[in-house]
Formats: sequence, structure tokens, C-alpha cells
Amino acid sequence: MTDELLVTRAQLGERAALAQLVARWRMPVWTYVRRMLDAERADDVAQEVWLAVVRGLPRLREPGRFAPWLFTIARRSVTDRLRGEYALVEETSAFGDLVGEAGAEDPAEALVDRAALVSVLADLPLLEREILVLFYLEDLPVEECADICQIPAGTVKSRLSRARRLLRGHLKEKGYRP
Repeated sequence: MTDELLVTRAQLGERAALAQLVARWRMPVWTYVRRMLDAERADDVAQEVWLAVVRGLPRLREPGRFAPWLFTIARRSVTDRLRGEYALVEETSAFGDLVGEAGAEDPAEALVDRAALVSVLADLPLLEREILVLFYLEDLPVEECADICQIPAGTVKSRLSRARRLLRGHLKEKGYRP
């Protein structure tokens, strides 16, 4: 069953269709949020995303564009969380280490082969990290990345280019060879 059909059925009040949408998209959303934030914050933000989806689904006019709409909500939720934390850091110097914790690895991830990549991704600037995650890890086309980030497709391409260059440089610094 397509996302478009599931969205339409969910909009008509069918709870099973909403449950199928959540089951289908729960992990991709959590993975996206996790790659943008640490594990503790990812759980909270992912729940906020699904709450916003449930509230906003009746107003979604183009059910066929569910995935970009969903990732736009996820992006806004991540941005809101980071913006709130950065404001808190600026207001009180007691939380000065909070920004540094955003890129901290989970002990469990240190055992995974991709731990180095996760670490390097966390070191990238937020805009470049976001584009890499959406394009390569979520397999979204340039046009959908542009919709989600609310930027032109050309800007997505230039950020991808810059992100690849930064990623390559960070991997070289850590001893990986292309």
C-alpha cells in the first residue's frame, strides 16, 4: 500500500492506516533525528515529530508528498530543539558544555563499524550534515531535499559538494584514505 493511500485513509479517520504510516516511517525519522542530535535528544524530538504529524495530517493537502512533509517536520523539530538549547547556552554560562555534547558518541555506537563516520558527521556543520543525511542516508532526491530545507536545488547541490569536501578532509585527518 502506498504512502498516499495510507495518508488518505488516515485523514478519513482510519487508525490502522495511521499505525501503518508510523510503523513504516518510525525508524527513518528516528535515524534522521539521531544523526542530527545525540541519542537522548533524538528520542524526545522523534516523539515531538510524530505528535506534530498526528496533529497536522488532516491538513496535508498533497498526500503523495508525505515523505518530504514528514522530513520537513523532523527538520523543524531538530532546528527548534537546537535553537532552544543554543539560546539557553547563551543565557547561562553554566551550561557552556552543552554545545560540545551534541556530537558525543554513544558507547554502543563505538562498537559499530560506522562509528567513525558518525563521529565525523557530528563534526560537520549542521547545514552540511543535514544535506548529507537527507541525500545519502535517507536516499531522498535533490528536489525533496530542497523542499525539506526550503532552499533551491542548486543550493542543495553546492552544500552536498561542500559537505563531501569537508567529510573527505575530516576522514583524512582521522587516518582514513580515500
